Amino acid sequence: MKSIIIIYVTALLLLFLTGCKVSKDISLPTDAAPAAFRNANATDTSTIADIQWKHFFSDNNLQQLINSAIDNNYDMQVAVKNVEAAQLIVKQSRLGNLPQADLQATGSINRPSDNSLNGLSLSKFVGKSYVEDYSASVVLSWEADIWGKIKNQKEKALASYLQTTEARKAIQTSLVAAVAHGYYNLLMLDAQIAIAKKNLLLNDSTLDIIKLQYNAGQVTALAVQQAEAQRLVAAQLVPQLEQEIAVQENALSVLTAVTPSAIKRTGNIREVTFTNQLSAGVPSSLLQNRPDVKARELELIIANANTGIAKANMYPSLSITASGGINAFKASNWFNIPASLFTAATAGITQPLFQQKQLKTQYELSKVEREKTVTQFRQSVLTAAGEVSDALVKTGKLKEQQSIALTRVNTLQQATSNANLLFKNGMADYLEVITAQSNVLEAELELAVLNKEKLDAGIELYRSLGGGWK
Repeated sequence: MKSIIIIYVTALLLLFLTGCKVSKDISLPTDAAPAAFRNANATDTSTIADIQWKHFFSDNNLQQLINSAIDNNYDMQVAVKNVEAAQLIVKQSRLGNLPQADLQATGSINRPSDNSLNGLSLSKFVGKSYVEDYSASVVLSWEADIWGKIKNQKEKALASYLQTTEARKAIQTSLVAAVAHGYYNLLMLDAQIAIAKKNLLLNDSTLDIIKLQYNAGQVTALAVQQAEAQRLVAAQLVPQLEQEIAVQENALSVLTAVTPSAIKRTGNIREVTFTNQLSAGVPSSLLQNRPDVKARELELIIANANTGIAKANMYPSLSITASGGINAFKASNWFNIPASLFTAATAGITQPLFQQKQLKTQYELSKVEREKTVTQFRQSVLTAAGEVSDALVKTGKLKEQQSIALTRVNTLQQATSNANLLFKNGMADYLEVITAQSNVLEAELELAVLNKEKLDAGIELYRSLGGGWK
């Protein structure tokens, strides 16, 4: 009994020694993020990534689409299930320091040979040719976490769970951006098809006048053919754009996990603006807002834990086993308490001998993997900063292009009106009218594309800064 008490006291003392680190953790590099983004306003420290997507995108139809995608998209549903699975693993890992408990109940009858030593002893001293044994006990086994192996396993499980939450955020960020891109692409296609139809009506009017002139012998058949060809350019755009609209609506339907159908939308691509100033803030904010960068940070925690586990495997492990219950040689005496009570306790230390080389190799490999994780973290931060800088330069330069294109469209629209007026009064030929109509069609279509690309750049800046998951 005294030895059992000593074992219990030893176990309690070991509780205060458990969790000792045998390997030193590597911290995140503090110089991974640049001091500032290229093309950013150095005085502006706020970032649009802190804005909830419901406030960043003000269009009600777009908000409904994004909500539907977040709730129903299959990739999002899988990500949510991954989070749930990781939660279960974390809960399980928290039980790592608890002993393993098993309830055992056994009964046996053994009849030795009459000519064996056991048989002769039973016959002489017990007066029976067989022996019974019945027991019911609880067995507890526990490994002391002297080197922090179980603690590292807990940290690894928690970091893995947090990684799944960051993966879900990353999917949502990309999903919000994809839906917004698709929605604004539909608005652009709507604008382009309106431009094509307007230009088609203008071409029809011009063609009618040229046909009248042809019938009057004022122009040749070549004039009619060229006017008809110009009309067909605008006419061909209509079914082409209708096709692109249907394909884009189908793509948005798939993102929202519904059967392909028409997408409700209002507004004009020229009138869409983001209500907030597109400020990037400071690069260090990427460490908190970018889910992929945060996942790399958690990867280092996992790598540190793996290194600690690999190091702990090289050291001795202490296990303690205790059992207690009732035991009797007759079933009738099985529950005769306290006479049938018994207790037992053992403690053992296990030290790997011939596996040391293998365990050391695993430890060295874990250190190499940990160094790789630091490099990958640096790369993720650099990539994120590059994406933000790309989006910043796009938003600035596309704004300039949009301004120039708008001036060009206004000039060409005025030129087209003048050409039509001069043509009707016989002061310009049909080629000048056709050229003016062709130029204004091209310029208006290009302006619609630039309007959409400017919005795309704003969306990409929002996504690259880590916006969209809040």
